[in-house]
Amino acid sequence: MDQFSFLNAAHTAYFAELYDQYLQHPDSVEPSWRAFFQGFDFGVKESQEEQELRPVPNSQAVQSNNASPSVAPVELPEELKKEFKVVQLIDAYRTRGHLFTKTNPVRERRKYAPTLDIDNFGLSQADLEMTFSAGEILDLGKTTLKNIIDHLQKVYCASIGVEYMHMRKPEEIKWIQNWLNVNENKPQFTPKQKKQILNKLTQAVGFESFLHTKFVGQKRFSLEGGESLIPGLDALIEKAAEKGVKEFVMGMAHRGRLNTLTNIFGKAPKDIFSEFEGKDYEQEIFDGDVKYHLGWTSCRKTDSGKGITLNIAPNPSHLETVGPVVEGITRSKQDRHYLDTPKAVLPIVVHGDAAIAGQGVVYETIQMAQLDGYKTQGTIHVVVNNQIGFTTNYLDARSSTYCTDVAKVTLSPVLHVNADDTEAVVHAMLFALDYRMEFGKDVFIDLLGYRKYGHNEGDEPRFTQPKLYKAIAKHKNPKEIYKEQLLSQGVIDQAYAEELEKEYKAFLEQDFESSKKEDTTIITPIMQEEWEGLSYGSETEMMQKVDTSYDQEKLDRVAKRITQLPEGKKFLKKITRLIKARENMYFEKNQLDWGLAELLAYGSLLEEGHDVRMTGQDVERGTFSHRHAVLKVEESEEEIILHNKISEDQGELYIYNSLLSEYAVLGFDYGYAMADPNVLTIWEAQFGDFSNGAQIVIDQYISSAEDKWKLQNGLVMLLPHGYEGQGAEHSSSRMERYLQLCAKDNMYVANCTTPANFFHLLRRQIKSNFRKPLIVFTPKSLLRHPKVVSTKQELAEGSFKPLIDDEVENPKNIKSLVFCMGKFYYDLLERKEKEGRDDVALVRLEQLFPLPINEIKETIAKYNNAEEVVWAQEEPRNMGAWSHLLLHLEEAKSFRVASRKFYGAPAAGSATRFKKRHNKVIDIVFDKSQDK
Repeated sequence: MDQFSFLNAAHTAYFAELYDQYLQHPDSVEPSWRAFFQGFDFGVKESQEEQELRPVPNSQAVQSNNASPSVAPVELPEELKKEFKVVQLIDAYRTRGHLFTKTNPVRERRKYAPTLDIDNFGLSQADLEMTFSAGEILDLGKTTLKNIIDHLQKVYCASIGVEYMHMRKPEEIKWIQNWLNVNENKPQFTPKQKKQILNKLTQAVGFESFLHTKFVGQKRFSLEGGESLIPGLDALIEKAAEKGVKEFVMGMAHRGRLNTLTNIFGKAPKDIFSEFEGKDYEQEIFDGDVKYHLGWTSCRKTDSGKGITLNIAPNPSHLETVGPVVEGITRSKQDRHYLDTPKAVLPIVVHGDAAIAGQGVVYETIQMAQLDGYKTQGTIHVVVNNQIGFTTNYLDARSSTYCTDVAKVTLSPVLHVNADDTEAVVHAMLFALDYRMEFGKDVFIDLLGYRKYGHNEGDEPRFTQPKLYKAIAKHKNPKEIYKEQLLSQGVIDQAYAEELEKEYKAFLEQDFESSKKEDTTIITPIMQEEWEGLSYGSETEMMQKVDTSYDQEKLDRVAKRITQLPEGKKFLKKITRLIKARENMYFEKNQLDWGLAELLAYGSLLEEGHDVRMTGQDVERGTFSHRHAVLKVEESEEEIILHNKISEDQGELYIYNSLLSEYAVLGFDYGYAMADPNVLTIWEAQFGDFSNGAQIVIDQYISSAEDKWKLQNGLVMLLPHGYEGQGAEHSSSRMERYLQLCAKDNMYVANCTTPANFFHLLRRQIKSNFRKPLIVFTPKSLLRHPKVVSTKQELAEGSFKPLIDDEVENPKNIKSLVFCMGKFYYDLLERKEKEGRDDVALVRLEQLFPLPINEIKETIAKYNNAEEVVWAQEEPRNMGAWSHLLLHLEEAKSFRVASRKFYGAPAAGSATRFKKRHNKVIDIVFDKSQDK
């Protein structure tokens, strides 16, 4: 004991704080102190339950770098030993207090062991009146154990449960602890603020009640059971404006969306009522969507007089798909308008509890949060937790303790809040805002409420949850609970509450009557101010030629800039040779390959002031090492982007290797393109068939958003495609799926065969007076094919060609007219030249949708001596473009088809079998007798 006699004379508060630091961040404590605390932990005689209760850092600490493998027990003075036990108790509340909160309004919480009872920490009832210096850790000063426990109960075990001890940055943990200790994690609202909370609750409850009365049984996915979301969002917007936020971008699924649109975004109730009544749309060429999928943009003036723009993105029924889209919209706005103050745009994603736990795209999106190409300075995630998914109990919906456990991927704080305690909900929202603005990171709020009705208002929930819905039927709504609270506090009287309800109901009645006078429904797209000056392109307009030429002298300057390495920096010899080869290709040979033409397209748009954004797996170099848009200095790995040094007032090339995701990344870039039509936004798949990992985005947004939501989008998808013996995967981009989705004027689909045509295709995306998604099946082997070259004059003076005719001397000599596309053209050309077949014309179909029908017909007429017209494709008959031609081209019914047979897989895995099948198709093209 003598060796620790100095502990009796020292200030116990110092040791308590040091021990607290050790429990939270073992490696932050000086090694000798760490060994001392390890010895104390090792020597404490505890029960098995106490062993389980000990915080995780203790077990990690023993294995930390500086810890000795065997720790000798330490015996301390009794007074100090108890101080340390109190510190352990404090740490347990911080770590596990959220498990013992009063956050569930309609269910009894699951039981967790061990509890936070003091006897689990070697403390007793006799210690409650003892004073402990450990109170100073909580800013309480030296105080009794009873006061310490009372404080901890209020902070960690009331209506808000806080998870944050999994975080690893001491400064963030300390900031959170300081924030929570203010008013013991209890809000201190003024009477005026409390009245505003009641006002928004009255609106939230009144809106649902009104709809339930006027539109009996119609789906509205009501917010009943989670109405406190509305005052929470209202307070968040007000406070965010004071902190410099200029725009909100929100995504949310169905539950509570109509309520949010009306009572937060200011959408006129009469417009929603018109949608309920199922009126036709004012626009002729427009299909529309159900009311709880539509987006909205509005401008709001806060109480402090500040203006703030509110955007809620449209979304499909596919849960959580809107999350990455919201992040993309946010990043686009940050890059375009708030480059120096990106926190001025705040994304909010409202989740469902079953969806956030079950949908993989949530994980993909959250993994983006701190990546250079995708970060948005922190997102506020709010879970409207109904404790049930459709009819599935939460116990069957996840293995994790909480639906929000995905937050731990990014070490984000989580607040679990009782949705019946509206002030706690508002308080949690303000915490989330403060944390996001301070650290630029994600934060999660788990709003624990219930769902008053079934999955929708016509569904009977008692079929599957009879016990739960018996409790819900007797439960007061949040407005009634809060009204009673304010009445008891003397903040309002009964007449005040009744007047609020009366005024709001009269407002809704007035709009309801107005809606009856409207014959049609008008749909207003999101973010229209960004799209001023652009029109909606019809199919006819899509087929019109667009001037994509580019001045030759300017092209020369761009080429010079992107083929000159900066002086004084050492690059890999291969890079030096590559850049030199590009310079020679342009200025000496005048034979531009695919990669150079692509880079020149970007450079030309940048020089004209447009930004270019490109993401995807390995896009900086390119999957096939053809792009090298980002160069690395050999020693320092400094990144050099030659495109960003073209001219003074140029745009910026943003090019990022993505995380290994298709779904979330494509959704993000779709959102990016949605927010800014003047940026060329590109997503490239590593191989084209990988895009089917993002099929939901393709189906629900890219192919259909203009029809559903009046949303244009100029996103470009580059999908490497071509049969080169790489097996079932990596051969086909599944073009048949995209072509099946084509209708009227919804998107472009192309399969170019020359660098020049690709150059003009990319420029057309920006030079058109409208925007359509563009799907391009890009080459692999053609990237270095000696025949796949173009001249700089073809880039400067040409334009995109939807069809490229054969250069035959005399069309009258042609006996077989062959239409084909992409890489297969060069395979056929090789055979044609080898056999000297001057009686065969190979015509390339470069644009598959809209199909250049007039050009096809003119070509057929030109070769009127041909004995047959052949459609040739390397894909199996049930894949590729053949079925598409049958749907859109009447003449195709008389074509002879040369293709692989019908197969379930796109290609054979055996190289030998692949060659045999491939050559067989080529044989059939040139000799129909081979088709047996």
